[in-house]
Amino acid sequence: MNQSLFIGIDGGGTKCRARLRDDRGTLLGEGSGGPSNIRLDPDLVWNSILTACREALSQAGLQESDLKSVHAGMGAAGAGQASAVERLLSRPHPFASFAIDTDAHTAWLGAFNGGDGAILILGTGSCGYGGTGGQCRYVGGWGFEISDEGSGAALGRELLRRCVWAYDGRIAYTPLSDVVLAEFKNDLEVLVDWVGTARPGDYARYAPLVFDHANRRDPLAIALIEDSARGATRIAERLLELGAPSLCLFGGLAEPLLPWMPPAIQQAVVPPQADALDGAILLARNAAARRQS
Repeated sequence: MNQSLFIGIDGGGTKCRARLRDDRGTLLGEGSGGPSNIRLDPDLVWNSILTACREALSQAGLQESDLKSVHAGMGAAGAGQASAVERLLSRPHPFASFAIDTDAHTAWLGAFNGGDGAILILGTGSCGYGGTGGQCRYVGGWGFEISDEGSGAALGRELLRRCVWAYDGRIAYTPLSDVVLAEFKNDLEVLVDWVGTARPGDYARYAPLVFDHANRRDPLAIALIEDSARGATRIAERLLELGAPSLCLFGGLAEPLLPWMPPAIQQAVVPPQADALDGAILLARNAAARRQS
């Protein structure tokens, strides 16, 4: 293989995506895989990564063995945790080089090409990141157990919490709580057993159901989305306080949640120059250039 190839990987709690470009930036292929938050089991994560990369290579007419000539960059949920990165890198990788940073960093790289600005990811998890003069800070993103306001996982977690309230008689039942509790046979022991093994993506799958019921004016759904929007707004406001001149939003909840956020935040939002996958490719390019210098 005579030319350099670069693959960008976006690893989230629900799925993994990969994009392959040549050294001129030509798109060669894309692929997807399963959950790839690197706080998960490293064997599961590597399986998701390689599944996505194989599909991207296949579209380019290449084989998995060609990965040895590909420079990879990965933006990963969970990569802010050094121990999680160490676990992932304890497994051998098949690439010419492999650079990893947080999904927030690669989303920011893509959105502003390293310039001034901030990004707010509202997906399975949530995180704010950005600043000015190359001095970037994180706001949030510490995991849905204690953080990730405005995320699908936090929204699903809060939905189940309030369904428990309804079951206890602390709040009124609504059509939304009825539907959710019916999934668990109206038995909280079944729900508690489910919680014991649930992952962030399992909670996040309830987000579309909440928005659907909000459109039907379900009071529980509206209350949940208002709370979620307030949490996302607090992250966005902090990013602007830190000096970011504008915001880019990413993630599956960005578009549906934005109308619930205040006008000042809506007016600060600009379209990204590129997405997180191209940000991950830029990460790979930068890492490869440092290796060669």
